[in-house]
Amino acid sequence: MPNERLRAVMAAGGWTYAALADKVEVDPKSVERWVNLRRTPRRATAMLAAETLGEDVHALWPALRQARPARAVSPELVALYGQRADIPVSAFMDMPTQARKRIDVLVYAAVFLHEAYPRLNDLLQERASDGCAVRIAIGDPDSGNVQQRGKEERFGHGIESRCRLALMHYRPLAGVPGIEVRTHATTLYNSIYRADDQAMVNSHVWGMNAYGAPVWHLRRSGKGGMFDTYASSFDAVWETATPVSEG
Repeated sequence: MPNERLRAVMAAGGWTYAALADKVEVDPKSVERWVNLRRTPRRATAMLAAETLGEDVHALWPALRQARPARAVSPELVALYGQRADIPVSAFMDMPTQARKRIDVLVYAAVFLHEAYPRLNDLLQERASDGCAVRIAIGDPDSGNVQQRGKEERFGHGIESRCRLALMHYRPLAGVPGIEVRTHATTLYNSIYRADDQAMVNSHVWGMNAYGAPVWHLRRSGKGGMFDTYASSFDAVWETATPVSEG
């Protein structure tokens, strides 16, 4: 069935297929298909053609009303990094340095933080002494999920040893007022580094070390957003975790 509305508008204005095609920069055969085969052009092209003809675009091509609008990018997304290795460690350190209420860390090991910033424990103690609640959850090296992750990443016992090293780094903080350190045995889908209303979320990709996986930087803008989703995830893992004793 032809597009009678479009055909009538073109006839009334004296528009040929070639003339309209030249105006909107398409092939004349495309315009012929719009009229005779009732084809719907791309939205941008349809808008330009309708403006040229002085008509409502939806009157000429009703199907455009059913077109899905483009999905909006979350307003909480500050930045997206292709891999964690692209991010300077200073970006991870800036957040806890500025934190005033809460610092949460959920990882298997993340020893890169202590390796690149030896004063990390001092920083966390300083923030805790100023009233900031600090929670650190690291992987239990003896858990099946940690050991399975080592197999998946072809890292063998490396991930277990790094979990033990992380425990050595954080154990001196156990018992410090305002700081809690726990080990967890969950399947870690994302590493989370939170400071107040900001968070770095390092996704985990099967068979790949975390430093090669994407990271999104989030800033909370309201209830129920992406930030709250990951914050709730941290809380759920924290409830299953085991407190680390002093020593």
